Amino acid sequence: MRSFLFVLFIVAISQTVKAQSITGKITTTDQAPVANTSVSLLAATDSSLTKMSAADKNGNFSFDHIASGSYILMATSVGYANTYSAPFAYDSAKSIAQNLIIDKNTVQLTGVVVTAKRPPIEMKAGKTVVNVDGQPTNAGLNVLEILEKSPGVSVDADGNVSLQGKGGVMILIDDKPTYLSGTQLAAYLKSIQASGLNQIEIMTSPPAKYDAEGGAGVINIKTKKGSIRGFNGNVDLNFIQGFYPKYNGGANLNYRNGKMNIFGSYNGGVWESLGVMTINRNFYKDGVFTDSSAQVTHRKNDSKWHNGRVGMDYYFTDKDVAGIVVRGGFNEWSGNNNSISNLYDENKLLRSLLSSQGNNLGRSKNINVNANYKRTIDSLGKELSVDLDYGLYDDEGSNLLVTKALTSDQSQIGNIISLKGSQPSLVHIYSGKVDYVHPFSKSFKLEAGLKSSYVTTDNNVLYLRDTSTGWFVDLERSNHFIFKENINAVYGIFTASLKKWELSGGLRLENTNAKGEQVKIDSSFTRKYTNLFPNVGAVYSINDNNKLSFAYSRRVRRPNYDNLNPFVYFIDSLTYGQGNPYLQPEFSNRFELSHTYKNFLTFTVSHTRTDDIITQLLKQNSEKKTTFQTTENFAKRRQWGASVSLNKQWVKWWNLSLYGGVFNNEYRGLYNDGKENIPIVVGLNVVDANMANSFSFAKVWTAEISGWFSSSPSDGLIIGRPMGAMNVALAKQVFKKKGTLKIGARDLLRSSNFRGYSRYADVDITVDNNRRMDNPQFNISFVYKFGSNDIKPARRRTGSADDEQSRIGGGGN
Repeated sequence: MRSFLFVLFIVAISQTVKAQSITGKITTTDQAPVANTSVSLLAATDSSLTKMSAADKNGNFSFDHIASGSYILMATSVGYANTYSAPFAYDSAKSIAQNLIIDKNTVQLTGVVVTAKRPPIEMKAGKTVVNVDGQPTNAGLNVLEILEKSPGVSVDADGNVSLQGKGGVMILIDDKPTYLSGTQLAAYLKSIQASGLNQIEIMTSPPAKYDAEGGAGVINIKTKKGSIRGFNGNVDLNFIQGFYPKYNGGANLNYRNGKMNIFGSYNGGVWESLGVMTINRNFYKDGVFTDSSAQVTHRKNDSKWHNGRVGMDYYFTDKDVAGIVVRGGFNEWSGNNNSISNLYDENKLLRSLLSSQGNNLGRSKNINVNANYKRTIDSLGKELSVDLDYGLYDDEGSNLLVTKALTSDQSQIGNIISLKGSQPSLVHIYSGKVDYVHPFSKSFKLEAGLKSSYVTTDNNVLYLRDTSTGWFVDLERSNHFIFKENINAVYGIFTASLKKWELSGGLRLENTNAKGEQVKIDSSFTRKYTNLFPNVGAVYSINDNNKLSFAYSRRVRRPNYDNLNPFVYFIDSLTYGQGNPYLQPEFSNRFELSHTYKNFLTFTVSHTRTDDIITQLLKQNSEKKTTFQTTENFAKRRQWGASVSLNKQWVKWWNLSLYGGVFNNEYRGLYNDGKENIPIVVGLNVVDANMANSFSFAKVWTAEISGWFSSSPSDGLIIGRPMGAMNVALAKQVFKKKGTLKIGARDLLRSSNFRGYSRYADVDITVDNNRRMDNPQFNISFVYKFGSNDIKPARRRTGSADDEQSRIGGGGN
């Protein structure tokens, strides 16, 4: 009965809400009205058509039943130039007037004018949007480099991404999970160039339609797909000079006619880097210092990649569209590590040395296929969409580690020990989902959906050992691990707009079924669990200049496949990594309260509590003098945070984006050193900041000064020292603004080197990952856009429409 009354209440309110609209008038420069002008309402994000209208005999026009969002108006009339408004925000609870003045001019303004007005960064309810093309100096950068200067985002030396001081960020490509982790994900993001990107969405409390995965939030990377008729695209070439030269290039192509849209892209490149890592260890027995080691490793890494994408959308009718996207890549990498470890006694006198040479080779292939369909049921916005996905990741890795022991006077001790390993890995991913949108009115909307995914990973490792007597199989280190995971989900989201309030509430249910098996030792485990993930939000408009918002979300961070893999990976003779097949998922609850002033200044306070946090730990064997890194459900974490984001065009030629955050993290858990559980409490205050200044001058020139800083770029109990970077760039638009030429320099002060330490229980380690040999890096980039620039609607629609790019998955839109 109460549910029935609630439905009646909602319907009654929806029928009494007054319809609002976007109105305006078309006039000439001398204020004369222009009758019968065609007026198009375009989405500001990609200039896609939302709705069309025509001015009456007095030049007046109107758009009704429009959803809240950012829009652009385009006026076209015979004998007049196409005219565009500046992007504007529309609140469906209020009417707004936007007048346009058109001029008799044979030279038409083009879509480039519209694109150029997109701000570099937009602060929206629940997310921050980075418009990649909004800043010409982004030319030649990859995804990781753009994220590095995005508000609230930090990227460490290994390419790991954190958001507002927390790791565990879910990375999506066009609303699709990448299913990659660790070094594979970092390498893939490094291969995606700015020329192929549209936007980056940063969400600390994403809605329930997204997977609950990602304890820190979600970053959605949206690639380009053309929204204009005809043939168009861009090509780019980039050259970077560090210690070694690095280069890449690619192309994005798009062809669109009345019913068909065909698109594709390619990017390939070569990357080489050089660095020195220093690791100092102190060893103890029963709390008393016994000896130490000092290790210096010279590292050289290089990689080659080729990524491609091809897809097609077909519009059967104005209401039905289907598409298919195929995305694939081929990557090769190698790493050479030459290490010297000095072993000292309790008096700091050199006792012996270990000399190691490590060679690592890898090759990966991947292919992802997405088929999708969308049905626009009616003009009110009812929609049904279906996505089917398949992914294949095939990795091959091998390494060779040669170690010899020396006395303090360089005499060899014993035989040379060689360890050779191969690690093939095969991953299959199957996924399908159905989403439905049902507006009850322009102020009330329900979204619901189903999703199911099935993932299998097959990892095999074989180690051979040679002590100068011949190769034999190392059974202690060899293994075969198979992991299967099935996740089923259902969600519902209800949103409402009531006068000064924007309300949303969502609930996602996820059922997880996982099984892991270590074949060679005949060991297996099975996990089944079902969890609810609520998400609520509210925005209150105090007045035109001030808004308050509140958000709460519960999220999960499941162990990465790499972390579950129990294999041993050697870095050198004293350092190695090992997975943990017994990891459990971590769960977090986040509360966030924000105040926004004039849509450019946002102050946020937040609190997050995480249980069973997945943490990287360093453990050591004091007798063997070895250290290994593993991952455990170590602790509970409590974080308090306060941050401020500013994005404003102060004057016509200067745009400033600024972010600063202060976070207090406290970890509480038990550390097992192999003998006993030791209580650990670690408190840490962190200051993160990034800034980007953009200066426009002489119509075709843009300059940028940007940088980032972190007082303690830490992950769990590995605590970093202060680090940061300052970058500069200068760009010029050439060839009638179809081309952009940019030169720049990154890390001018050579301050982005990671230095840190871990001190708890029997662990006492300091690390210095010195990249000064490869920094600063100087780059030159060229991007050229070709084809038609005039915005021509792909199809007319009588109702509002969502961004069509959300229909394409798996890196396709």
